[in-house]
Amino acid sequence: MLFSSIPFLYYFLPIVIGLYFIVPFKFKNLILLVTSLFFYFYGEPVYVILMLVSSFSSYVHGLLIDKYRGTKWAKVLLVSSVVTSLAMLGFFKYSDFFIENVNSIFKTDIALLGIALPIGISFYTFQTLSYTIDVYRGDAKVQRSFIRLATYVLLFPQLIAGPIVRYTTVEEDLTERKHTLENFASGATRFVIGLGKKVLIADVFYEFCDAFRASDDKSVVFYWLYALAFSLHIYFDFSGYSDMAIGLGRIFGFRFLENFDYPYISKSVAEFWRRWHMSLGTWFRDYVYIPLGGNRVPKLRWLFNTLVVWLLTGLWHGAAWTFVIWGLYFALFLVLEKFVLNKFFERIPRVFSHIYVIVAVMISFVVFNAADLAEAVSDIGGMFGALDIPLWSKETAYYLSAYGLLFAVSMIGATPIVKNTVLKLKETKVVGTVINVLEPVTVAVILLLVTACFVNGSFSPFLYFRF
Repeated sequence: MLFSSIPFLYYFLPIVIGLYFIVPFKFKNLILLVTSLFFYFYGEPVYVILMLVSSFSSYVHGLLIDKYRGTKWAKVLLVSSVVTSLAMLGFFKYSDFFIENVNSIFKTDIALLGIALPIGISFYTFQTLSYTIDVYRGDAKVQRSFIRLATYVLLFPQLIAGPIVRYTTVEEDLTERKHTLENFASGATRFVIGLGKKVLIADVFYEFCDAFRASDDKSVVFYWLYALAFSLHIYFDFSGYSDMAIGLGRIFGFRFLENFDYPYISKSVAEFWRRWHMSLGTWFRDYVYIPLGGNRVPKLRWLFNTLVVWLLTGLWHGAAWTFVIWGLYFALFLVLEKFVLNKFFERIPRVFSHIYVIVAVMISFVVFNAADLAEAVSDIGGMFGALDIPLWSKETAYYLSAYGLLFAVSMIGATPIVKNTVLKLKETKVVGTVINVLEPVTVAVILLLVTACFVNGSFSPFLYFRF
């Protein structure tokens, strides 16, 4: 079931909210668990079992780790938990990728398993891993209620596309959370804004990218427009989903951490990754990078740690060499920045470092979205004039005129300009009153426009479902 769909927005969600606020608090987690299972069952009935097995495994391992705390068995049980979770992720996500590469290297003919990728498995696997690791470290208290732990893992707002919610973030909320009209209103507003970003901006850029792929009249400028369009598409798609998840969480009394912080205003690749998909970046930092030694190690060891983290980051996004190259691409820039580029950018105007980040990120997303390495090389070649195509074409002019306003609006929307302006204006009493009146009207208009798109039958996939 998609958030951006009539069944979710006008049937599932109102029923869940109604049931949730009718029952006493002691049953609220159960309502969320049952409805979350239905939410997932609606799209992938078979893999509900896999999610329950993953949740039960982390629950049992957590109890046993706590029971044998301070003994060697606690570490054995932690290893067992990690291996179990990663084995399930590896089997369902990477089996065919492994077989394909074995066949390619050793000229064998092993049949592919053809396993469908369970939606959201990368997200909920990382959540169960963080739970057992935090229990072992003593950073989280063991959860003795399976319903509460399963509610944390399977909570439908963040189940299928994140953000990656740590157990420690919602530990208290699972047992005691406040429900207020203010939280409900702010959560609903955040949800609708995220829905608008997804449907009214990201989905339109998705159509642009499809039109580019179908075009027989490409040009160098058209390739660059495609790179820009996809970069904006993936930002508004994923940040829009995160807004919806955070908003829904707030409606139900949960406080999820932010997942995006205007990454396109960054002036270094390192800063970009502190602002982009922050829940994933901090997860790898806390559970992989720091345990490997972080940056408090000799340079060669730091290089190794960096390569490992970004290799895993690439693979986390998908079982394909394009994702591996994408991850290592960012590792290369982080190394260059640490030893060379940062000193250089300190001596030049900041606008140049900002342009550098935008171009580097755009190229990375061209690789990210390519069907294979050959297409990635071809696309980058088209951007830099290596193909036998003109600089400009009539079709390029057509699409630029058709989507020009959207490009301009979305580029502004990808910065904090609008948010900061509104907050500044709210400080003025009269203008602030007007904004407070217009805000719910604007939200209602966005909801109407989104609904019109649904009724019109617009295709609205979530890119991050593939992970």
